[in-house]
Amino acid sequence: MENAIEVRELSKYYGDLLAVDHISFDVHKGEVFGFLGPNGAGKTTTQRMLTTLLEPSGGQIVIFGHDLALDSYPVKRRIGLVPEESNVYTELTAWGNLMFTARLYRVPRSERGSRARELLEMFGLWEKRDVKAENFSKGMRRRLSIAMAIIHRPDLLFLDEPTSGLDAQSTRAIRALIRQLNSEGTTIFLTTHQIEEANLLCDRVAIINHGRLAAIDTPEKLKQAFRKVQSVEVAFEHGPEGIGKKLEALSGVTTAAKMGDKWRLYTEDPSVLLEHVIEFARQNDLRIVSLSTLGPSLEDVFLEITGQKVGTVMYRTGNEGAGRRRRKRR
Repeated sequence: MENAIEVRELSKYYGDLLAVDHISFDVHKGEVFGFLGPNGAGKTTTQRMLTTLLEPSGGQIVIFGHDLALDSYPVKRRIGLVPEESNVYTELTAWGNLMFTARLYRVPRSERGSRARELLEMFGLWEKRDVKAENFSKGMRRRLSIAMAIIHRPDLLFLDEPTSGLDAQSTRAIRALIRQLNSEGTTIFLTTHQIEEANLLCDRVAIINHGRLAAIDTPEKLKQAFRKVQSVEVAFEHGPEGIGKKLEALSGVTTAAKMGDKWRLYTEDPSVLLEHVIEFARQNDLRIVSLSTLGPSLEDVFLEITGQKVGTVMYRTGNEGAGRRRRKRR
């Protein structure tokens, strides 16, 4: 399979602080590749090196056959970048933003207008083409930012947390656009901390933690590799005080986690645990509202790989520097 990106032994130091630890991976042409990790894992640093915004400390990056260290100009013409914070010019209208970006990317003058209209219509912004971006909602600015990144029809699109902070409707719209762009042949490198987003969009995901690649595969194969984080999910009509500790004490339960009005009981053998849960309900005179077995989710896999306790709530904490390790240069 032909590769759009080839990374070999890529590293980045900030003084003695190691942010990216000699990682290697490939991104195939035409796929949506997810780069997944907690804040501070090295995701954004890696993406900045791939898009020539940051110089690596070591290693090699080859994009479409061009070594970035030796010949980056042809690559820049073929990539688009949507940073986490929308990079629209708020003093310009939607139309003005696209015209300005088209000139930067040297889109032929005869094609700028037609491409801008096509994108504004695609992104639902045509009626707002003469409105300054400062009056746009966050979701509208994000859509405009993506339109700006693809007006030159890039072969490779980098997206950094594209739906972060957006409402549900805007999130669905952005995800639909990502699928459409990919179906039209664009290779997409998606950096995200949102596990469900990676699960819904990506052909393959790489999980980075503390600057190192911990795993890389399709979402489904990663789930299959972690059968030990299977679970039984149960909801009772009424639960006695301290039910969580009682459930965790059941034979075969490794972790009990409250999920809304349900309890998720992690186990290596769901079939045996089902019997224990039914018996527990009978002995405690509890009515079971729902009872089901679940395979591992991508979130479970992510927590297991990054050394966090399965069943705990994930919070966004820290910044890109969190979790890095101090290490002397080699």
